[in-house]
Amino acid sequence: MKLNNAAAVVTGSGRGIGREIALKLASEGARVIVNDLDTTPAQETAEAIRSAGGEAVVHSGSVTENGFAEELVDTAVKNFGGLDIVVNNAGYTWDSVIQKTTDEQFTAMLDVHLAAPFRILRAAQPVMSASAKAEIAAHGTARCRKIVNISSVAGMAGNPGQAAYASAKAGVTGLSRTLAREWGRYNITVNTVAFGLISTRLTTAANRSASIEVEGRRIEVGVNPDVLDAAASLIPLGRPGLPGEAAGAVFLLCTPEADYITGQTLVCGGGWEG
Repeated sequence: MKLNNAAAVVTGSGRGIGREIALKLASEGARVIVNDLDTTPAQETAEAIRSAGGEAVVHSGSVTENGFAEELVDTAVKNFGGLDIVVNNAGYTWDSVIQKTTDEQFTAMLDVHLAAPFRILRAAQPVMSASAKAEIAAHGTARCRKIVNISSVAGMAGNPGQAAYASAKAGVTGLSRTLAREWGRYNITVNTVAFGLISTRLTTAANRSASIEVEGRRIEVGVNPDVLDAAASLIPLGRPGLPGEAAGAVFLLCTPEADYITGQTLVCGGGWEG
């Protein structure tokens, strides 16, 4: 298995793309810290991993909470002895045209999509660099560790109604490229996967009355079916992607074959880049 015994953290892995990422990494031998805002779906993902013969530990909670990043990293260290893979996937959309976007909305998108990954990686740095330094001292080189930050084609090309979301996702690219330069000396690769239109509960709701609850806020989700049809017609592969296919793109960057790829953005959009 390509990820045999690697210690991985996947945020937002109770449902959708995050769940598929966690399952994929585990199927290739990684031990996974499963995180979700809600405990029940996180436990369900972890149980699916265990039922398949893998190893998983749940650390539920919001990635935007004070102290969460340090607690998440501590969970990986206490259970798996270190940290080899971090996938910053947690997030949601809260859309509005700019004149109707509140400060609360804009800040919420920056917090979950950009500030939370920053804090998690800041907390992970001492752990990952210490492991790398010890390996370099002992063997002259460190094994390759992986960071994959999740972005969107909205952060590359923009998208009407998503000024806040697109701004945050564009920032993820800058964060990844900077850390790729800072962490290369530890043989840690830092890359971004930008998703196009992927079929999840946030995109396939049939009408705008559908909603999710995030930290006490009721937020409308879903995309108008006419808009979905129009978007699908622009995708060279002719359809939205599936969560498992999105997870495959993340997995690619976690494999040994990607050990010399860093600071890059891989677009997983069926040929569509927004």
